[in-house]
Amino acid sequence: MRWLGGRESDNVDDRRGSGGGGLLVGGGIGTIVIAIIVTLLGGDPSDIIGNQPQTQSPTMPGSQRATGPQPDDQAAQFTRRVLASTEDTWTQLLAKEGGQYPPPTLVFFRGQTPSGCGAASSASGPFYCPGDKRLYIDLSFYDDLARRFNAPGDFAMSYVIAHEVGHYLQDQMGIMDKVRAAQERMSETQANRLSVRLELQADFLAGVWAHHAQGKSFVLEPGDVEEALTAANAIGDDRIQKETQGYVVPDAFTHGTAAQRVYWFSKGLKTGDINQGDTFNSREDANLQ
Repeated sequence: MRWLGGRESDNVDDRRGSGGGGLLVGGGIGTIVIAIIVTLLGGDPSDIIGNQPQTQSPTMPGSQRATGPQPDDQAAQFTRRVLASTEDTWTQLLAKEGGQYPPPTLVFFRGQTPSGCGAASSASGPFYCPGDKRLYIDLSFYDDLARRFNAPGDFAMSYVIAHEVGHYLQDQMGIMDKVRAAQERMSETQANRLSVRLELQADFLAGVWAHHAQGKSFVLEPGDVEEALTAANAIGDDRIQKETQGYVVPDAFTHGTAAQRVYWFSKGLKTGDINQGDTFNSREDANLQ
């Protein structure tokens, strides 16, 4: 992708030079391994790490920068630019719907840091925390995306950020609260199905952002869309289950199959219409495996 200049977001809490923030106490290696799997599916690791005993240091105030040059400054600059693009896009789109978009803060960290959803570590990867309305990312995740999942490239990284911003939008719209309230009355299998719908909608919203941002924030070049689709395909439930346990258990899915994720991201990218993203009542993807 070719960026058309543009600003960098100031809604960043840069903790990379803070020595790692709080400590994760009592999580154990098993918890960390599970959190890795959850996060690589594109979800919220607070479901795993948030229930563990922990010690936290106070959350640092927003809009801070690490002291002195950092080895991942280029990735940080890129992420700030993507975040700014999501801010501009969603501010405009929600204004057309008569709403407002108070932008979230994105936290850069290295190693580990406290969050409103528990202690976040590099194993957590990118996630959105409803507890403090913030996005979290250890920038080393980009290396994992390229090396482990064979999904390198700027647009693939942009998709990951836009997906987490999609979760923030769901929280702002009250969708997350409704889903969690419904899940409390359901069996585990039924609750997992709702989680799938939530994740697929975040993929759709990432596509909507890309639809409206291209030509304004960036220009897509040959292979860019394939990068994002490769990332969406690589972090589907089915792909992760096959990699980690050798077989697939559909009832345990919480994020959707690779084909479903690709479908909804592609639909958002093609239509750009936020009103076409009701993944909860639509079964357009029912036959995708």
